[in-house]
Amino acid sequence: MKLNLQVLNGSVLKTLLFITVALTGFRAEAQYEPMFTQYHNNEMFINPAYAGSRGYPSMALLYRDQWVGIEGAPRTGTFSIHAPFFNDKMGLGLCIMNDRIGVTNQTSTFINYAYHLPVSENAKLSFGLQGGIVNVKERLSDVITIDPNDPEFANDINKTMPNFGFGTYYSTRNFYLGFSIPRFLENKIDPYAMKIVSNRVKMQNWHYYLYSAYVGTLSPSVKMKPCVMIKTTDGAPVEGDLSLHFLFKELFWLGASFRTGDAVALITQFQITKQLRFGYSYDYTFTKLSNYNNGSHEFTIGYDFTFNKAKIVTPRFF
Repeated sequence: MKLNLQVLNGSVLKTLLFITVALTGFRAEAQYEPMFTQYHNNEMFINPAYAGSRGYPSMALLYRDQWVGIEGAPRTGTFSIHAPFFNDKMGLGLCIMNDRIGVTNQTSTFINYAYHLPVSENAKLSFGLQGGIVNVKERLSDVITIDPNDPEFANDINKTMPNFGFGTYYSTRNFYLGFSIPRFLENKIDPYAMKIVSNRVKMQNWHYYLYSAYVGTLSPSVKMKPCVMIKTTDGAPVEGDLSLHFLFKELFWLGASFRTGDAVALITQFQITKQLRFGYSYDYTFTKLSNYNNGSHEFTIGYDFTFNKAKIVTPRFF
């Protein structure tokens, strides 16, 4: 993909600059966190304390195509797998994510560890740590600039950096409450000083996640699940995600969400079997970017592994 800054009209250029400033910036403050509408189906990437919480090995795949119609808009794919160990006292998991924005390609690989502490017969409190690496590639040579001798675009970037995070997770059969800081380190790449990488703890760049959900029964065939997520970081507005889902006959979820300052979404999930589930969501942004895109699509697939199928009496809510 070639991006020619000489031929863009004013409105499109402003849009691309907005995307670049708001979402990339790896050469300055590489702390961008991708957004997920179906975060409740992708919790391993939000909170390492979730590892092993389902009670059996579980896998999840997610693909998000954001702002369809805008060249270079974010496209994110994730894979996670986790399982309990030592009689559900611990959990281990693997998370892999690839995130593409314009000429930037970020791939992260993390190992999650969780310790589960029983609080009561039906409740547990988990503490989790994650650690891994983030590889950032920027194809700066693909950018055609007004000044072909601009040193910032003279060479491509390919750097690998460490990072780690922390989380807690309280859960029962019908309720959960989670808190996490997924990234502790600021990964900074200097665009001029030989692309030197610095990794340091900078609390101003931490992203804090607080989220919760509850499942209540409306009738023998209908359940309701309200969810809330609050995300905050220093120097930015608090972002809230509110959603309401309905489960029909423990087979089909239908819901809607509202993300402050950004978008509304329609969310569905099909429980194909007790072990296999498929989800889809469509976001419509109400920001100025709505003039340039056709919304965002997100697909998820989840599968629970168990040789004792009788163990899964009903599908898990979380």
